[in-house]
Amino acid sequence: MISAIFWLAGELIHLMILAIIAAAVMSMLIAFGVANPRNQIVYTVADFLNRLTEPVLRPIRRILPYFGNIDISPLVAILLLQALQMVLADVYGRLVLSGMAF
Repeated sequence: MISAIFWLAGELIHLMILAIIAAAVMSMLIAFGVANPRNQIVYTVADFLNRLTEPVLRPIRRILPYFGNIDISPLVAILLLQALQMVLADVYGRLVLSGMAF
């Protein structure tokens, strides 16, 4: 049971990392004029990715200083999520070694 919870938490973190990467790529495609945001499909995908990643990125954007047109909050968010994954793996490993994971 505990292993399933840690697996699910790890997979949700991994999916959030992939969503942040996809949102950053979509943002660049729109900024460089490759994707047309007036297209319904492009708008829907961009809006979905923005709504999904904004709760994670907004607090980081408030803390980071302004760098002009460069937004490094996705990079910081990915690094923090990777660190969280490592902490969860360490906690799970310690639970396994202590015999509490079943």
